[in-house]
Amino acid sequence: MTNLKENNKNQIQFNLNQKIIEALIFSSSEPISYNDLKKTIVESDLLDEILTSLEDKYSASGINLNRINNTFAFRTSPEVSEYLNIEKIVPKPLSRAATETLAIIAYHQPITRSEIENIRGVSLSRGTLDILLELGWVQPGKRKLTPGNPLTWKTSNAFLDHFGLGDINELPGIDDLKNSGLLEKDKIIFSDEDIE
Repeated sequence: MTNLKENNKNQIQFNLNQKIIEALIFSSSEPISYNDLKKTIVESDLLDEILTSLEDKYSASGINLNRINNTFAFRTSPEVSEYLNIEKIVPKPLSRAATETLAIIAYHQPITRSEIENIRGVSLSRGTLDILLELGWVQPGKRKLTPGNPLTWKTSNAFLDHFGLGDINELPGIDDLKNSGLLEKDKIIFSDEDIE
């Protein structure tokens, strides 16, 4: 009876030590060295037994315990790694031209290309609108009933969604922009007030 209790106690202690080593390896951002693991489990034979047990435990799962020189790390099983390629879109900041163009479209929509150029004071490169189209933030509007029937541009639902707006009327006004510090209060651009 005493041997059974002793065996149970040893098994419980072994399981606890195994969980500790498992957690240490799992939580380490880099492969962890055998010597670092020995700081927790001093007895080499016991540590070797735990590491072998962990290798066996994970050998048939989606992650494996790998020995890399004298370090240990959990890695994706080669059998499933090809299914885990994740494409991550890394957002690039908009150029100044694209930001200005987006703001002009948002505040003056529907607006033609030539009207955007008149407001900005420079010609609009084709790539600027292409970037905004690719992001899905602008879309073509109706053609203007003027000579040449130029195409107009307007913002899309994706624009509203990205900036957390319910509709275009929720865009901040001039006073809001000045109060938030985005426009200088003494600048008269966009202002309808008379200059004193």
